[in-house]
Amino acid sequence: MEANAAKRVMNESANKGQVQIADLIFIAVLLAAGAVLRLVSSSFTVFGMKPNFMIAMYCLAIIVLRPKLSLSAVIGILAGVLCQISTPSPFLNIGSELIGAVVCGLLIKLPLQRGSLTLVPAVATFIGTFCSGFAFIAGRILLYHSEFSTLAAYVPIVIGTAVINTIIVCVLYAPCRKVLNKD
Repeated sequence: MEANAAKRVMNESANKGQVQIADLIFIAVLLAAGAVLRLVSSSFTVFGMKPNFMIAMYCLAIIVLRPKLSLSAVIGILAGVLCQISTPSPFLNIGSELIGAVVCGLLIKLPLQRGSLTLVPAVATFIGTFCSGFAFIAGRILLYHSEFSTLAAYVPIVIGTAVINTIIVCVLYAPCRKVLNKD
């Protein structure tokens, strides 16, 4: 058991900051799952709110892999491009997903611990989803000259989506870390 731990520590220090093939595959699988779930989840709602699986999946990838901020930004851009498949607002998703991913990438650096429990998945997902949602709404208001009251109408939707995404990521966090041997 100690030999495995020592080997893992040596591998982590040797590969620190480098993206592995398994990491790229993990990112691709999560973004693909997020895109598919986004397309087929129109009937999946909880109390009138529905999760944004794309945001949940890129937050999960960033939280599990803990990449450099530049890779977090790339993940956000890729997620935004994939969102173009099913959005009525062209190009707004690219900016909003970039903002959400960068915020999530910044928050994973904070030491958010409560005893042995890490609060990073919950905090990073909630705030990342919140920032992405409000960036999307702000873009709609600016680009489509919507009234500012539109923002007030979307506040409960963004908060509800952030709560649902947080639950999804918290449930998937431990199994994904275990699969990738990140513990």
